[in-house]
Amino acid sequence: MSGTVLVLGGGGPVGGAWLAGVLAGLTEAGIDLAGADVVIGTSAGAVFGSRLRSGVPASDLYERQLSGADAVRLPVTARQTARFLWAALGSRDPQRSVERLARAALRAPTGPESDVFDTVGALLGDVRDWPEPELRIAAVDAHSGRTEVFDSRSGVPLLEAVAASCAVPVVFPPVTVAGRRWMDGGSRSTANLQLARGYRRVLAVAPVPRAVGPHPSASQQAAELSDDGARVVLLSPDRAARRAMGRNLADDAHRPAAARAGHAQAIALAPSVADAWQG
Repeated sequence: MSGTVLVLGGGGPVGGAWLAGVLAGLTEAGIDLAGADVVIGTSAGAVFGSRLRSGVPASDLYERQLSGADAVRLPVTARQTARFLWAALGSRDPQRSVERLARAALRAPTGPESDVFDTVGALLGDVRDWPEPELRIAAVDAHSGRTEVFDSRSGVPLLEAVAASCAVPVVFPPVTVAGRRWMDGGSRSTANLQLARGYRRVLAVAPVPRAVGPHPSASQQAAELSDDGARVVLLSPDRAARRAMGRNLADDAHRPAAARAGHAQAIALAPSVADAWQG
């Protein structure tokens, strides 16, 4: 085992704000996130991972959360929530659960796929090319239910890969990329730590520790990596952060408080993170 990997999970606009605060806090404390051999991003983590890997300072990502920039209009209705939960919780089998969710996503009356590309394009800003340092983006095939990875060798534009990872089932339509339909990379694992197998040091930032349905949590996946011999640090929102984030992770009004909570949590945990990540 060798190398280091930074894993950035999904969590909607509010979870993404918390994640940005964590990245800024760790960087401010002197932890070299840019030095990771690989960054693996899922959903919101794909957006922030793409920008961070492309040279956007973590402090800038954080300040944009505080200022209200990067706002995402994601009005999730009660009917959409019910449809999502009915599909994801309708089976105790992980594969059947994600297949149910995929069918619901493909059938749901949503806007056009262009809505996803437009939303993600605005969040990426000027970032359009795959960065030189390795970046991997997780998405779920809406027909097979499998989690797959896009990278610079996939022949897919970065914008399309990130859009595939951010296509929230039932809220957004699955998007067509490389002739296949894709939905949110966090549909069966919000952080996809399993993709970090084989690396010696893993730092995972998971705004939402577990996907809806009978799927393994981030902590379970971290434990499996540790059992394989990896040194793993998993950061997820503490009690104060969860209170700041609120229950609706699509509520843009909570982004500044969530970002501050993530920053404070990262500063407090920085010594232990540095020992595991750089020691």
